[in-house]
Amino acid sequence: MFNNKFKEYELLAPIIVLILLCVFIGLINNNFFSFRNFVRIANGASIPLILGIGVTFIIIMGSIDLSIEGVVAFSAVTLSLIVLNGQNENDFGYYGVIFVLLIGGLLGCINGLVHVYLKIPSFMVTLGIWFIGVGIANAILGGITVRITDKSVRALALERFFSVPIAVWVSMIALLIAYIIQKYTALGRHIYAIGGGEDLVKLSGINVNYSRIYVFTIAGIFYSLGGVIAAAQQGAGFALIGQGRLFTTITAVVVGGTALWGGKGGVIHTLIGVWIVMVLSNGMILLGISPYVQQVVHGFMIIVAVALSVKKSKLEIVK
Repeated sequence: MFNNKFKEYELLAPIIVLILLCVFIGLINNNFFSFRNFVRIANGASIPLILGIGVTFIIIMGSIDLSIEGVVAFSAVTLSLIVLNGQNENDFGYYGVIFVLLIGGLLGCINGLVHVYLKIPSFMVTLGIWFIGVGIANAILGGITVRITDKSVRALALERFFSVPIAVWVSMIALLIAYIIQKYTALGRHIYAIGGGEDLVKLSGINVNYSRIYVFTIAGIFYSLGGVIAAAQQGAGFALIGQGRLFTTITAVVVGGTALWGGKGGVIHTLIGVWIVMVLSNGMILLGISPYVQQVVHGFMIIVAVALSVKKSKLEIVK
């Protein structure tokens, strides 16, 4: 009974932190609780949330994915070149978006295949895809930035529905889809089972290899969707568009309560974690804190989040 109650309080902890953080910042600066500011936070959280959803599945499974920035960069650059732009005559519109999502899925699938069949640790495989993605993006553009003029793509960032940017709604739809996968599909159950104990899962007859490949593929699709939104918000595609997103994303996932050793957490936890990180960033801006100090705070947040998530009895290399 005590353990069950402890787990319930453990799940509530990130929510309590978020509420206290909001109250603290709001008491110091009244502008924090304005509708416009909350929309600003939600818009800033849209990409981290989408990326966080993908990596959440990977972490629950007991693995790690460092390819986020590479997939985002390659996706954004590809999109900028196949929709209406200032560099060539291509104009594939939303078909270009679908194509980019398929590319993200392919990169994720490659991550899974290499990891599973060559038996290389996930962090090494995905680190390679990170550099490959950024490298190809640099090679394609040669350091230039391609401006996106496609109105349908730019609408993801510029248009609003009920006074909220379309990008926020896209992130909420992505969250809903991910929650359905997590909660109501066999793959969702397998993810938790693999993270909790892979050997037992194998004995139960579940094909762990296929499950891993599916999860990495799904994660790649979410990363490429993040790349699409990033390109829409920037109005351009360039090789460094994903820079700095890896650690922000993983920090948000861990802060939300998803354990690095696997088998625990979920996409709702990630939503809370992303909001904690974004509210803190927004609050420091409102309070006029120096950007250098903000970096220090984010660094401490990463250290604390990882320290709190590490279960000493399960210290081992990620699968």
